[in-house]
Amino acid sequence: MKITKSDIETVAVKPSQYPPENLKEIAFAGRSNVGKSSLLNLLTGRKKLARVSGSPGKTRTINFYLINDEFRIVDLPGYGYAKVSKSVSEGWGEMMEKYLESRPNLLKVVQLVDIRHAPSRQDVQMYEYLKHFGLDGIVVATKADKISRNQIQKQIKLIRQTLGLNNEDKVIPVSALKKTGQDELLYVMETLLNQ
Repeated sequence: MKITKSDIETVAVKPSQYPPENLKEIAFAGRSNVGKSSLLNLLTGRKKLARVSGSPGKTRTINFYLINDEFRIVDLPGYGYAKVSKSVSEGWGEMMEKYLESRPNLLKVVQLVDIRHAPSRQDVQMYEYLKHFGLDGIVVATKADKISRNQIQKQIKLIRQTLGLNNEDKVIPVSALKKTGQDELLYVMETLLNQ
């Protein structure tokens, strides 16, 4: 699959603001500063579709992107950033929960983790939460350019163990900087959309 067209369709904080349920959706979730905006820009081939921010925790809304006029990529708020007040981060949790629980056209949530570290407690909680809704199974390990080739397999094994992944679950190492891994991810997304 090649993404040739991508536009922001809707920015929402509550279900009444979501776009219609007429298109399949694949959502992306990850800790603040994991490189979600960079990944979305890499997938769509657009430098500034998703805003890359120097200060983590900037995405405080659910952003719906219309892709090739055929499906949507949904950018969920980053979680786990310490400098955000507890009430704000709880608000995000509620916002994400409403979306994940009530969206019938949501196929999967791609969870992003930083390949350089073992997944955090919040990453594990998020993955278990996705599993509960049957939205798990695809993990993107970002910042793959920051470690050596030899370390990549070791870190993928660590990610699999920490998140409790099974053999069918995918872990895709991606580097937005080196532009690697996006073809495999696009293939996995295409397979999902065609099921």
